[in-house]
Amino acid sequence: MNQTVFVLGVNHRTAPVELRERLAFGNGEVIGVLTRLKAQSPALCEAALLSTCNRTEVVGVSADSALATRETLAVLGAVRGVDCKPLAGASYRFEGADAVRHLFRVGASLDSMVVGEAQILGQLKFAYAQAVAAGTVSLVLHRAFHKAFAVAKRIRKDTLIGHGSVSVSSVAVGLAAQIFDTLADKTVMLLGAGRMAEIAARHFKAHGVQSILICSRTFENAAAIAQELGGTAVPMQSLRNYLKLADIVIGSLAATQPILGPSEFEAVIRERRYRPVFLIDLGVPRNFDARLNGIENIYLYDIDDLEKVAARSRSERASEVERAEAIVELELAAFLKWLERLELVPAIKRIRLSMEELRDLELDRHRGWLMALDAEARERVEMLTRGLMNKVLHRIMTGLRQGVDGSREGLDTAELAGRLLCGGGRSHSFDDEDGSDSGDAI
Repeated sequence: MNQTVFVLGVNHRTAPVELRERLAFGNGEVIGVLTRLKAQSPALCEAALLSTCNRTEVVGVSADSALATRETLAVLGAVRGVDCKPLAGASYRFEGADAVRHLFRVGASLDSMVVGEAQILGQLKFAYAQAVAAGTVSLVLHRAFHKAFAVAKRIRKDTLIGHGSVSVSSVAVGLAAQIFDTLADKTVMLLGAGRMAEIAARHFKAHGVQSILICSRTFENAAAIAQELGGTAVPMQSLRNYLKLADIVIGSLAATQPILGPSEFEAVIRERRYRPVFLIDLGVPRNFDARLNGIENIYLYDIDDLEKVAARSRSERASEVERAEAIVELELAAFLKWLERLELVPAIKRIRLSMEELRDLELDRHRGWLMALDAEARERVEMLTRGLMNKVLHRIMTGLRQGVDGSREGLDTAELAGRLLCGGGRSHSFDDEDGSDSGDAI
């Protein structure tokens, strides 16, 4: 049975943040999950796992993708303690060309909350590297991921889809700019010193913010960004003392549960004399407890709320998206042709082996008079028969490869040729009906 590429996942369109955060995997967890998938999903031949704030997806290869999907759902549900039924209801599944198209679109940020954002390509490359480290990718996914990287690069080069402010962080800053008349006199606190926090800090600076506090578990990382951008690094143990200074708090720390909740902010809002605080949570899992929405003068937005703001970004880039989608389709066609030709390889091997067996059989049947020839003459007969066989093989292979055009015809022909030649090589000789040996012409 032929192997098929499939994608199984949840994203910001199909599952709320409450479910996505339960299925989010940190960088240190992915290899372990892939190892478990490989051990507990016999139908899964290859696999990679992509986990970001907006999606968790398994890209797999299987001869039985329906069974592999069920096995994958069971493993993910068991790892995270999520019932398979609601998980299946919130998930999507693509197979074959649709799966490869989806992978290309994800890498090119066409499926992102913010179309054109650049971070997803780096996340996809990291997911591939982890799958390589886990030993769960082989020929098909190696080719598929590298093709996805090339597609993303071409789209970046040939379209304007990445021009302007296109990232989840930029959308968060845009939301803050809508909330306040001006950002110049506001103090912004960033929880986290990773790439997302750095991008947010740069956008706030561009919007005139003068006071930026950066708090991270690793103080050196916070200090490095603060020095570069003219901000102030805050030790993690001093976080609560500085919260009262912040008008806007952006959460992007990697966490398994909320870091800040009502107990911290009830005191903070009193110390601020009830001046409003806007919290924008970019974390999945979330950094802020959802109950904070119930406290007066605290306004909490999570990553799903940013989807409404991001919708405008998608509409502004509609014409560039069309150009990008056309590139995806062109590259998809090229990949599918490679994949279909790959399916010919076993049949081609069988055809070559069968023809080798037929040639050897006929040479053995004429061994008597061949042995009477001198070594040079025998070598010439050997070269003649091998050359004739290779010319016939070349014509067969060329015809088969040209026949692979998205239909099953070329593959079916290859299978039939392999079976016929195999049967002929093992049970028949090329004798004429009257019993005369057609090999005498040699």
